[in-house]
Amino acid sequence: MAELATVARPYAEAIFQAVQGPATQAPLDRVAAELDALALLARDPQVRSLSGDPQLAAARVGELLLSALPQQPCDAVRNLLQVVLENHRLAALPAVAAQFHLLKDEAQQCAEVVIESAFELAPAQIDELLPALERKFGRKLYARVELDPALIGGVRVRVGDEVLDTSVRARLDAMRSTLTA
Repeated sequence: MAELATVARPYAEAIFQAVQGPATQAPLDRVAAELDALALLARDPQVRSLSGDPQLAAARVGELLLSALPQQPCDAVRNLLQVVLENHRLAALPAVAAQFHLLKDEAQQCAEVVIESAFELAPAQIDELLPALERKFGRKLYARVELDPALIGGVRVRVGDEVLDTSVRARLDAMRSTLTA
């Protein structure tokens, strides 16, 4: 089977183009949230087995998935779900959502910054850190914080494939390299 990212790319591009059209009034953030909700359902093993049941039509599986959502998604997301189910690609839905986020971020000229910290960061600390990171990386950023006690202290920041590591762990590793060289 082809890698999920390869399978997901055309679906993500198609829905992105569909919601960008003049006839569609679904904001990108709303579509992204709806895709995330469907991706969460698609990760569930019971839902995956349900979609693989030959006795259930794709339309029926789609109805069941849509009924599990807190609100009805826009037409573009509903149509995407139906096409994904008809093509037996439910497993690719999380990758479709991830690639849609990348397309949305590019269109909005922003990016997600993953801030890894050894300790919980207060919202004020994040608000103080973001402007400096935006200047450093040259774009608008929105933060996601992850805890990693192995860092000991400091933070590791990732924006796409760029990494800024100011953690105590990185400094200790650098010292070890210097001392053993």
